[in-house]
Amino acid sequence: MDMNGQIGGCASAEPFALQVLGDSMVPEFEHGSIIIIDPTGLVESGCFVLAMHDSEYIFRQLIIQDGRHYLVALNDAYPRIEIEGVGAVAGVVVQRAGTRRSQHKHYR
Repeated sequence: MDMNGQIGGCASAEPFALQVLGDSMVPEFEHGSIIIIDPTGLVESGCFVLAMHDSEYIFRQLIIQDGRHYLVALNDAYPRIEIEGVGAVAGVVVQRAGTRRSQHKHYR
């Protein structure tokens, strides 16, 4: 995201696509999957988000427990990360796309 609130040239309110890299979100999101991020999506516990952590964007599931916010990988080999709050969230995953129709899924 640049200083104008844009990621890769997209306006901050426009949905955008990213490719999943690595295995931190398997089995739901395989390496190479395409996800659609909505920067204006509803942020709530359990949703999949793109968030800022240690000056990098990270794709994880947001879990809110006892007023604390965590980024959690679906692959247990990765640690749970605590973040300051929903202000670190750049957008919510609203769709997973794939090469086959069976790989398409909507999230809300």
